Amino acid sequence: MTYNELFEQVKNKKSFLCVGLDSDIKKLPQHLMGAEDPVYEFNKAIVDATADVAIAYKPNIAFYESNGVSGWISLEKTVKYIKSKYPEIFLIADAKRGDIGNTSEMYARAFLETMEFDSITVAPYMGEDSVTPFLKYEGKWVILLALTSNKGAFDFQFFEENGVKLYERVLRKSQEWGNDQNMMYVVGATKAEMLSGIREIVPNHFLLVPGVGAQGGSLEEVAKYGMNSHCGLIVNSSRGIIFADKTENFAVRAREEAVKLQQQMAGLLAAKGVI
Repeated sequence: MTYNELFEQVKNKKSFLCVGLDSDIKKLPQHLMGAEDPVYEFNKAIVDATADVAIAYKPNIAFYESNGVSGWISLEKTVKYIKSKYPEIFLIADAKRGDIGNTSEMYARAFLETMEFDSITVAPYMGEDSVTPFLKYEGKWVILLALTSNKGAFDFQFFEENGVKLYERVLRKSQEWGNDQNMMYVVGATKAEMLSGIREIVPNHFLLVPGVGAQGGSLEEVAKYGMNSHCGLIVNSSRGIIFADKTENFAVRAREEAVKLQQQMAGLLAAKGVI
């Protein structure tokens, strides 16, 4: 998927919503537990209920790996379903991989070729040779962790040397490896006030912003400091949408929560003159 194709989806849906498929089998509605593949049935219902207002889905790979072989099967079926029925949707493998070059090559093959995700989250701290294997795939995206929303972000990401914080160095250095057509950055919504400084370094890149909803991040603040003329934002909500209800009405409630966010997003896009 190209930058322009992603932006077209933003304009068409008046949305920059990503729904996180953090499908914890222990939290699924009880009535699904008798299905052959409860996780897949849950994901399928969530996707069908929200696909007209979401531009992206982001399965967190840990929630699938934790179920062993059956989890990988659920993930693969979910990806194939979205690819076949909603090919315009941007698919993010939230895998946070990153290792020495030949290992990264295998991770890249697994998620960008075998499983056909459009993008993958990558940890940058082993440097260039751990990231560039993911950038070899035409039309695919690397989403580098830059500034995360967890409290542990302060342990390393804010380390400062010669007036430059570590996350700022990640932003600057990584632009030698990729560009705004194949690289994005993760920036947590709970650090929204810092987005204006980040935009000075990466004015045109898309930013994947988790932390809106259950983690307490403000959508208005994210848009205020982070939106550019092409929107430039993919804002993720996981638990606040997919686990809004645990009854047989779970998909209806998920849609209601997704639509609430989409309507807010439409207003913010219009206010900024993006649409």
